[in-house]
Amino acid sequence: MKIRKNNVLRYSFLISNKVLYLHRIYDERKRGQLVPSFYNQNLMREKVTPLLNEALKEHTHLFLIDIEIASDNKITIIIDGDQGVRVEDCIAISRAIEHNLDREEEDFSLDVFSAGVSRPLSMPRQYKKNLGRNLQLRTTQGETLEGKITQTTDNEVTLEWKAREPKPVGKGKVTVHKKAVLPYTDIVEAKVMVTFN
Repeated sequence: MKIRKNNVLRYSFLISNKVLYLHRIYDERKRGQLVPSFYNQNLMREKVTPLLNEALKEHTHLFLIDIEIASDNKITIIIDGDQGVRVEDCIAISRAIEHNLDREEEDFSLDVFSAGVSRPLSMPRQYKKNLGRNLQLRTTQGETLEGKITQTTDNEVTLEWKAREPKPVGKGKVTVHKKAVLPYTDIVEAKVMVTFN
């Protein structure tokens, strides 16, 4: 099956009951050659990654959370910082990349965002940055824990919290202090609990 729509050719192949779509983009600037979209994405990634790494070296308090490059060359970069991310930080990273890419050669769009409070933590530096804050996390064993981050290392995080448990003898409950040391590899998702006082 071959469909032509807005200079995009789409081919589909039936492979073991699954449909594989190979998008091929017609690029007039390449003298009529057909270029697969994943090829364009890889080329763009090869151009952007060194520029991004250089910009992050200049701003050592910032670190990369995620980079996405869509087939239409929409580049989305998500960063975080040890003391948070300011608008000026996003602008600096954006300029370091944008000013070193040639729009005449390849059209693109670029967005640089901070990780934001609602985004799950994904790197040890993020846990360290949130030391002393409350965290809710889900483990690989299916447990959900809420507690204060009291310590972090490159491999694990320590949470502490208080819980009400039945008394060992007699009726009623007693407040107990709990502590869990969790390797980052055992954490499925972790989010900072935002409290408004």
